[in-house]
Amino acid sequence: MTDYLACSLCGNPTTFFEKTRKREYLRCEYCNSIQMNSKYYLTLDQEENRYKLHNNDIFDIRYQNFVKPIVDAVIQNNLTSELGLDFGAGTGPVITNILNTKGYNIEVYDPFFHKNEYLLNKKYDFIIICEVIEHFHNPKKEFQLLKKLLKTNGKLYIMTDIFKPDIDFKKWHYKNDETHVFFYSKETFEYIRKTFLFSKVVLKDRLIIFEN
Repeated sequence: MTDYLACSLCGNPTTFFEKTRKREYLRCEYCNSIQMNSKYYLTLDQEENRYKLHNNDIFDIRYQNFVKPIVDAVIQNNLTSELGLDFGAGTGPVITNILNTKGYNIEVYDPFFHKNEYLLNKKYDFIIICEVIEHFHNPKKEFQLLKKLLKTNGKLYIMTDIFKPDIDFKKWHYKNDETHVFFYSKETFEYIRKTFLFSKVVLKDRLIIFEN
């Protein structure tokens, strides 16, 4: 029987949404998110091994083009004199590498591959978080942290696939990665804006920008 767990973002009850690829997914009607039932989560070791399979070559033109929306947004909105954080940079921090060549100073943090915990005690003018938030086991805790790390008027640049009403979840490629456990709709991002007291959120296709 399904365990109807509390939403890991807002804490409200979830209901059964879909079972596919031998994994069960739940829906929160309050923040309009979709999440994998936590009993199907990988262990930390399994998760790390899965990430090591990612081919994150920082010199791969296709990879550089993929992250271009965040790179362009930072260049448009932030000065090279400001301090940035690449949060969840993975094995190949391509955005940091590109922006470094343009004179930006960016710290790199990842809980598996760049465990620079001292960086979580600093404040940043902007934070980059590309293809990361869908991996959050505890999005409430992570967004509380991201909010704390941002300076006043700072910007949080996110890239992820947004779940929309016209998407057939069973056919949606984005849920096939077993490390993708939490999916956001535009209403979910509005909930995050209000709950964590961001002043603004803007959605541009796969790019989401929160302003502090």
